[in-house]
Amino acid sequence: METIGFGPLTIQFDERVLRPRPWTALQSRWAAELLAVVPDGPVLELCSGAGHIGLLAAHESDRDLVLVDADPVACHHARENVRNSLRASYTEVRCAPLETAIHDDERFALVVADPPWVESARTADYPEDPLTAIDGGDDGLSLARACLRVAGAHLVVGGSLVLQVGTVAQAEALSEWLPTQPELDLDPVEVRDVAGSGTLICLERCE
Repeated sequence: METIGFGPLTIQFDERVLRPRPWTALQSRWAAELLAVVPDGPVLELCSGAGHIGLLAAHESDRDLVLVDADPVACHHARENVRNSLRASYTEVRCAPLETAIHDDERFALVVADPPWVESARTADYPEDPLTAIDGGDDGLSLARACLRVAGAHLVVGGSLVLQVGTVAQAEALSEWLPTQPELDLDPVEVRDVAGSGTLICLERCE
């Protein structure tokens, strides 16, 4: 077991889960900024891994936080990180697939999503990373689209999603895909590229 500093938090993990990347604190900070303007309501992190991105996003908030991941090992570390963050009374960890983790009537003001985004054919380029934590399917976007479907079904009107992908091209591909899914009511608002690391896209739930 290892630990790493992530903002003011100390995050535990091991080799069976994706090592927290320092650059992803930018996703947390963007989400934290949005908490000042989105409607009232809880925060949801999808594909949460060790839980560090969602925990840092909600660190200075008293909003409830739900962390979702399908990997039992990741959820174990997330629960320990929740306890160590002193947010235990505000945070729930759910170990379940995206499709079944959220109840039909649940609504969230902010969603943070960190899905695997490496194309399946390129996962061998990252031998130190667990396959299930990085494999995003043929185009790297299979899990990202699943996260968009969950967000579209469970964000309140005026709520926001901060989604992590690998490249600006992937963000553009999702922006082109969204008009084919009008029931999601998600509008891309802004893309921020972290050169050499990844790309963040903010979307808003419209009327």
